[in-house]
Formats: sequence, C-alpha cells, structure tokens
Amino acid sequence: MSSYPRNAWYPLSWSRDIDRSLNRRQVLSEVLVVYRREDGGVVALEDACPHKLVPLSMGTLRGDAIECGYHGLTFDCTGRCIRAPGQARVPPAKVPSYPVKEHLGLVWIWMGDPEVADSVPLLDLPQYDDPAYSLIEGDALPIAANYLSLADNLCDPTHVGFVHKTTLSAPSHQEIPTYNEQKGSTVITWRWIIDAPVIPMFEGIKEFDGNVDRWHYYHFHAPCVAIVDFGAAKSGTGAPVGNREGAIQMYACHFITPVDEHSCIQHWFILKNSPGDLALDERLKSMERFILNEDKALLDAAEKNERQRLNWRPFRIASDSSSLKMRRIVAEMISSETAEKTS
Repeated sequence: MSSYPRNAWYPLSWSRDIDRSLNRRQVLSEVLVVYRREDGGVVALEDACPHKLVPLSMGTLRGDAIECGYHGLTFDCTGRCIRAPGQARVPPAKVPSYPVKEHLGLVWIWMGDPEVADSVPLLDLPQYDDPAYSLIEGDALPIAANYLSLADNLCDPTHVGFVHKTTLSAPSHQEIPTYNEQKGSTVITWRWIIDAPVIPMFEGIKEFDGNVDRWHYYHFHAPCVAIVDFGAAKSGTGAPVGNREGAIQMYACHFITPVDEHSCIQHWFILKNSPGDLALDERLKSMERFILNEDKALLDAAEKNERQRLNWRPFRIASDSSSLKMRRIVAEMISSETAEKTS
C-alpha cells in the first residue's frame, strides 16, 4: 500500500523559485522537472525521457517544450513527444504530466487522478489577503524524517514547553492540558495559558503592562498543511470567550512536501495582525528559523534511531491523541484510494 494519499494538493515549491530554467523536484518519491511556460504558467512533468530514462532536467528548454539532452527527443508541456531528430515519424511517446496551481505564494501539485483535481479546493486562508495582516515570508526547510513525523509535531502543542522554552513557552507551562476535535479531514488541537508573562517571541510587539492570556490553536488539514493560530491578550479582557481586541495574533503556516519515505520539506510563513516592519519582521523570521530548527534536530535524530531499530514499537501517551486522529485520517484517505483502484 502507498504511504501517501495521492488525491490531494501538495506544496511543491515556492513560486518565487520556479522560473524558465528546468528545476528538478521530488515529491511522493517521484522525481519531476518543473518550469514556467513563456506565458508564466507552471509545468510539471516526470523527469525522465521515456527513450533511455535520461532526466529531462538535463535537457534544454525550447520555447515551452523540453529537448532531451541525449538524442534531442522533444516533449511539449503536456508531455507529448513532438520531435524525433533524424526521422519523419514522431513516436507516440508521452511523459506523465501533473496538474499544478499557484496559491499562497506556492506551487501546488496533484499527484493522483487528474480527473478529480479540480473538484478538490486548495486551502482557504482569508488572512493571507486581509490588509489587517502582514506577511513574513519564510523558507523551505529540509527535514530528514518521514512527513507524518513532522505532521505529528504540528498536531502537538505539548512539546512547546519542553523544546521551545526560550521562544514560545516556559517550564511552568508543561502541565497545562490540551484539547482536540476532528472536523472532517481537519484535526484542531488547542490550549489556553491564562494570566502568564508575555513569551519572548511577543516581546516588544505590544506593551500589555502585565500578564496575558495566551492561546494556541493547531489546525492540521490532512495530509500536509498546518495552520497554527497563536496570540496573546491582556489578562482578564475576555480573550478566551472571543474578545481579541488589542491582542497580538499570528498565524504560523506550515506546508509539508513529502519527498520520500525518510525526508520532507517544511515550507512556512507567518501572518501577523500588525503592519510590516523590517526590523521586527527580521527578528521574528530569525526566531521562527531557530524554533523550526529545534524541531528539526529532534525529528532528524528520531528518524535515524527509528531506521536502526526495526523492532521498535511505540507506546502512546495522552498528548498523542491529536496525531493519532491525524494518522487515521491519512490512512483512511490511502485506503479509500486503494479500494477505488481495485474496484
């Protein structure tokens, strides 16, 4: 059975990184060549000439078509062979092509049944286009771990009190419980920290003159997107019942590209409910990089251990509840696709 649902939109790359050159990318263990057409649209093809399997990314872009660097066979942006040098007959060869869309500054790819791609909407994130929020563009962080291990992390606020003590939390928050619920293919996990000091990440953004009430809501949209709504309001002003007036509110947005069974890429950006400020935004970006690298170090090390201990069987604790829900959703997506193929 496949380890990935295929009928889903996956982040492939930042839009800013795809140009008129032939870019080699890997997703769901498949290698692709990605480029822009002359009209700016994005093309994604399997990165292999069907003649001798030479990577098309080693070829040359001719208009909107790729000329293979080995024998000059040329494929248009749908993958159809349109030229075979030295012979009149063009072989009926075709390179697999994949639907792509651009959204939220990312190129998204559909690796499953192309007939149903348009029926599945991309994530709606209203704050991205809301003038009340400003964008802090992030990076593409390679993680040497299975994509579901990163997904576990992004369903789990409890690790924050142990891993991110200098940026997002403090040891005194380690015993605060979390709650979760499932809505369709989304798992929401949350907790509130009431009447506590401002965390280091929020220092200098707004003066609260005392303690704050803080929230973390982790929205994981299976199989590959996590939106973390977190913020703080002056303690006692009603934030837990919905009054966010005068609050700091941020959305840490994470988009996972499964590369293969043992690696993935974490694309991320931050939205905040205050105007862009070069110095502040650079500080927040630097802090977020530090935070994500703290997670990366643990995930990379755990993956290495897991590959060396083939007989290891995990046991579960209460904080695994959200990630177990998430993994069941992903397993059901895979199982449903497998059943459709065999029916």
